[in-house]
Amino acid sequence: MSKADLSKQPEQVAAMFDEVSTHYDRTNNVLSMGNAVLWRVATTRAVDPRAGERILDVAAGTGTSSASLAKNGARVVAADFSAGMIEVGRVRQAANPFVEFVQADATALPFADGEFDAVTISFGLRNIVDPKQALAEFLRVTKPGGRLVICEFSQPPVPLIRAGYSAYLRYGMPVLARVASSNPAAYDYLMDSIEAWPSQLVLADWLREAGYEDVAYRNLTAGIVALHRGRKPGLESNPRATPTVPPKGE
Repeated sequence: MSKADLSKQPEQVAAMFDEVSTHYDRTNNVLSMGNAVLWRVATTRAVDPRAGERILDVAAGTGTSSASLAKNGARVVAADFSAGMIEVGRVRQAANPFVEFVQADATALPFADGEFDAVTISFGLRNIVDPKQALAEFLRVTKPGGRLVICEFSQPPVPLIRAGYSAYLRYGMPVLARVASSNPAAYDYLMDSIEAWPSQLVLADWLREAGYEDVAYRNLTAGIVALHRGRKPGLESNPRATPTVPPKGE
């Protein structure tokens, strides 16, 4: 059974996710104690997809998040590094004409500059070997005035909750992973990667360093997860992002 380590070598990470692809969504629901659905709803609302928009869903896995983004008629490119995840996703979303799967490296995306109205990634940024390079790529492929939404595990700000969550990661999650996952060793990496991931404030600074404006975040589930947002500069060239000014006299 494959298990990546915190060096996050792409081949190791891809092999690990290939092995868990079949039961990935079920395992996530079990380990999150049902919160995965709520986090997906919050992310979709933050992206605010609309019919006709083109949206890039990075680390899309089997496309569950992509299908949620496409419900209103947006066209979603579900990108993932894992061939196994994409294979499962293509089968599950075969009847959905609004979701297209592409195998892609988040640090070298195979898309043109300014191609997408929005880019989003859920629980995947911390698995990328160079997350700052990935953020630069997200900015590159986003249209001026377009938006970025990141949903990622984070650090609960309340010490008591943080301690309880750390105990769950170390003692509770491994037990559930052995029951729910086809590769429970992979979830040892999950625990390590969550504990090593920086705080909300640090990630917000990374977005600003990458060139995003209007950077903000809000905590979900007491800060176990944080929802980050940013906007690519160029508000005036994006009709959706530009506020409507009523004519004089109205």
